[in-house]
Formats: sequence, C-alpha cells, structure tokens
Amino acid sequence: MSAITNGGFEMRSKGLQNSVRTLIVLALAGISCQPVCAQQAFYLPLEGSGYGQPPLSFMRPHYFIHEAAGASLTAPPITAFQPAQIRHAYGFDLLSNQGSGQIIAIVDAYDDPNAESDLGVFSKQFKLPVASTSDGSFRKVYASGRKPATNANWSVEISLDVQWAHAIAPKATIILVEAASNSLSDLLKGVDIAVRNGATVVSMSWDSGEFSGERNLDNHFATSGVTFLAASGDAGTGVTYPAASPDVIAVGGTSLSLDANGNYLGETAWSGSGGGLSAYEHQPLYQAQFGIPDDSRGVRGVPDVSYNANPGTGYAVYDSVAISGARGWFQIGGTSAATPQWAATVAIANSMRAGLRRASLSSTDVELYSLAKANLNGEFHSVISGNNGSCGTICDALAGYDFVTGLGSPRANVLVPSMVSRP
Repeated sequence: MSAITNGGFEMRSKGLQNSVRTLIVLALAGISCQPVCAQQAFYLPLEGSGYGQPPLSFMRPHYFIHEAAGASLTAPPITAFQPAQIRHAYGFDLLSNQGSGQIIAIVDAYDDPNAESDLGVFSKQFKLPVASTSDGSFRKVYASGRKPATNANWSVEISLDVQWAHAIAPKATIILVEAASNSLSDLLKGVDIAVRNGATVVSMSWDSGEFSGERNLDNHFATSGVTFLAASGDAGTGVTYPAASPDVIAVGGTSLSLDANGNYLGETAWSGSGGGLSAYEHQPLYQAQFGIPDDSRGVRGVPDVSYNANPGTGYAVYDSVAISGARGWFQIGGTSAATPQWAATVAIANSMRAGLRRASLSSTDVELYSLAKANLNGEFHSVISGNNGSCGTICDALAGYDFVTGLGSPRANVLVPSMVSRP
C-alpha cells in the first residue's frame, strides 16, 4: 500500500519497476534473441532518491537499467527495440496517418529540465520528425503553475513516456504535464490540466495500491472526447489505481518476439504485468457484455489491453539527467513503456476520425470491447501463454480476455481503421 504524504497517496512511476532483467529473461520468455544473446549483460545500479522516503517505488535500492556489455551510453543498446522495429511489429508502418492534429498529454511528476532536448536526440537518432516548443509540437505545462523540483528518477520516466509516444505518433503534439509532486492529488490535478490544454489522449504511467475511496476520484477520467490510459503495474498479479477505474484503459505487459527479419512472431504474458479483479470498482457494462472469466463478484477486471513491456525486450531511451552518475542511452521496459504507445494508437485513430469529420473517441474502452467481441483475433494479437503469478485463472494468459494481457496487443493496421469506423 502506498504511503500517505501531504494528504495524498504517493504514486509510483512504472517505467523502471524491477527494470531490465538479464538477457536470460529473453530465453525464459521464449524470446528470439538472435546474436544478441551471445553478449553478457552489464547492470547499472540505481540508488534511492535524496528526498527522504523514496518518492518512487521503482527506486527502492537497488534497481537496474540494462545496457548490453560492450555497448556505450553514447549509443542505443543493440538489445533495445527501436521505433522502426515496433512500428513494423504492430503494423503501424501500414498506416499512413501519424497522429497529425492530435494532442497527447503525458502526465508525470516533478520536472525533467532536458525533456525537449532529449526528445530531439531521440528523434535525430531514429530519423523522426523533430518536436519542439518553437513550432508548438512539444509543450511543457506546470500543473501547479510553478516549475516543480527536478527529480532524476522521474526524468527517466518522462524520457521514456515522451519519446515512445512520439515514436508511434510522430506528428501528434506532445504536452508534458509536470505535477508538483508524485502525490495522487497533484497527479490528478495534472490530468485535469491536460484536459484543459486540449488533450484528446492522456497517458498515465504511475499507480498506487487500491483504496476504498478511489471511486470518488473516477470523475477525473470522465471527459467526453478524451481517452485516458494507465499502466497496470510491474509487480505481477494485483490491481492498482488509476488502472482500476472503469473510465481508464488499463495497459498490461507482454514479451514480444520477432523473427530475424523483424516480423512479428508472437507474444507471451510478461510476469511483471499487473492485473486481476478490483477490490472496489464495479464491473463496467462493457466487460459484463463481453464476458470476462471468474468474476462472480461483478467487479472490474484489469488490464484491458497489453503491449510489449518486458524490460528484457525493452526500448531504447535517451536521458541526459544524470542518474547514479550515468546519462545517455538505456534499455527500459515496464507497463509505462506500453501505456504511451497505446495512447499514440488512440491519437492516430482520432486523427483519422478528424479527417472524416468525426468526433474524437469517447468511452474508448466500450469501443475496444465491442470490436473484440466481434473479431478478437482480427483486431488484436491474442496472448495465450505465460502468467504473472501462481493463482490459476487470474494469473494465466488465456484465449479471449485474461487478467494479465486483457484483450491482447494491437494489430494496428486493422484495429485503428476499425476504431475510426465506430460511431
């Protein structure tokens, strides 16, 4: 359970929780590692923060960011996925639209002073359009009206979120909303500010343990024309908030496997993916109509969807705010790596809808479950192997919906046009 600080729940960033495992994880998860597995792994230990009680659960001493042995912080690790690989794996490269005209809000805590310049390095490295304040394609907003304190731990999270939302929807505008702290009240204020700044999609890569009053806060995620997404957690079976809210798309994690040519081979459930049955939220109608397993109590199931998140199959991220004395290129995973990429998916759909003079998606969970009920295996990569614990049905990936990977990961070239066609 999260600590109570300054009258609010302390939220945990999910980007680096139990960060990148050794390359042995690739073998255990059935991942094709090609020549990479011949390399040894090198680990960078991350110390706790200097703010007293660590503000991030992923910063309990010691956590690790992975870099391949023989590589350098001055170049992306060769083990890390790059944007072109992920865009091809999930079918984004078959869509001409890249999110133009849409605003993706990334809500995180504290200040990353180098967020824009680090995004520039990332974009140049991978030949993506530059997003900058000069042309309005990147903006930083302080939720409290004042610049928060810099926090190296959250700067890594911010780099991950901003860079990979941009990687999938490189023509969308990115608004980075920085909350004054990682208390739940401050982060929810950031969510409200994101909506006021015109976001059609809001990405939240943080969580807290569930608590009895959480339903009273769900109204923060009930804005027409805005889709809210949250990481389901990186600690295995168990439900967290705000992913538990039925007004939020909860994003779980998988381990992605590609063939030697970079084509999609398959996914297994990532053992760290959060999920299960909520202790407090009622089952939404869209899940009741779809039919989720083992839910005699009629409560909300988490997650709704999934995406590659295993740190062993993690992503190249550039961060220049020194953390434990290191700065540069890292390989990072977690369900917070999955969440901004799902946010970008929705942004692309909204951009295509705008081109047809259709409103931005509302109640997007309803739309996803409706599409899945009609054609689950056509719209999603169904994940049917792996688990996030030893609790039977609740912990196992299954055909149809499951509590580790939800409906599955996106077949973007099929799913996005279907989302566009919804009323």
